[in-house]
Amino acid sequence: MDILELRKRILQGEDYHTEFKEILPNNEELATRIVCFANSDGGQLIIGVSNSGDIVGVTNLDETIRKIDDISFNRCEPPIGVLQETIDINGKSVLIVNIPKGEQRPYRTKSGLYYVRASNRCRQASWDEVRRLYQTSESVYYDEIPIAKAQLSDIDLDFFKNYLEKYFAVHPDIQLVENYLENLKITMNRVPTLAGIIFFGRQPQDYIPFANILAAYIPGEEISDQPADRKDLNGKILDIINDAERFLNLYLKEEHKIKDFEPEKYLELPMEVLREGLVNAVAHRDYTINSSIRLFIFKNRIEIRTPGRLPNTVTIENMKTSIHVLRNPTIYNLLSKVGLVTNIGSGVPRMIRLVKENLNKDIGLEVVDNEFVLTIPR
Repeated sequence: MDILELRKRILQGEDYHTEFKEILPNNEELATRIVCFANSDGGQLIIGVSNSGDIVGVTNLDETIRKIDDISFNRCEPPIGVLQETIDINGKSVLIVNIPKGEQRPYRTKSGLYYVRASNRCRQASWDEVRRLYQTSESVYYDEIPIAKAQLSDIDLDFFKNYLEKYFAVHPDIQLVENYLENLKITMNRVPTLAGIIFFGRQPQDYIPFANILAAYIPGEEISDQPADRKDLNGKILDIINDAERFLNLYLKEEHKIKDFEPEKYLELPMEVLREGLVNAVAHRDYTINSSIRLFIFKNRIEIRTPGRLPNTVTIENMKTSIHVLRNPTIYNLLSKVGLVTNIGSGVPRMIRLVKENLNKDIGLEVVDNEFVLTIPR
């Protein structure tokens, strides 16, 4: 920035990318300003200029520069690299702190608070905004983030130990259990992650109310028709999937066939297809959206409506050819250990084949508004 650009910015006043400080703020306020610019679109913190635009200059310039470097590295998490430059006007030094749009968003202060830029000021980010920042970050998947206010005691450790024994064939003591919690990204620094809460939480919906399935039986063909039955399926992920299967069993037709002198029951649709649709919904949904998965049993079809549009690079057509892009890799890995998913992206092609073989019909795959809708004909 040169003198002409600085004078122009002063005339324009503070805005989304510019903030003036007459003197260097205290440590926490300075960290707040750096974090809010990095979490937004970047900008300049101009020190030595009053709010009214008067140039007052910076005293102890070298000390100020060192302090800003120290705050940006030690009081911002992750550390933020800033570029500082000085401009001399009429014998007064103005310090320009260039703060880039961060590549490892979201950033927070040492006190654990997240900030974003709003118009010409900084404000604390809402939890929805923090979730969005994590979702757009390529460095951290959203299902790996720690959940605010959750504690290690919110994890059902007995259930987790049974999971380890059954699917990892290990019998760890309590100290090693905590190592497994960290290694599997169930916790981060002993704080439960989103994946940890919804998979192993004692009461997952206390922290993530929309991490459930809303199931409804509608004896008509339109969503506006009155449901004959409706249930909110809550609990851990595996409990929700099992409860959804039980709900489907209540309203799907059964066919009785005689084989080897004994009658056998067959659902009108292979449970493998229904389970695949349910598991895909909980594994691939967008957990930044405050909306439940919706399971509708209509007279002529079953719909599974999953919050969120398709991840980047995924289209309806390449889903049919085993494209495999993970939105929630930790959740997917935990389901994989149980045997509910594979790592080859074969779920959708298998559903297409089984429905075609059993009904000679096609499944529907579409994105409607902000939902992915799977339609299975009856």
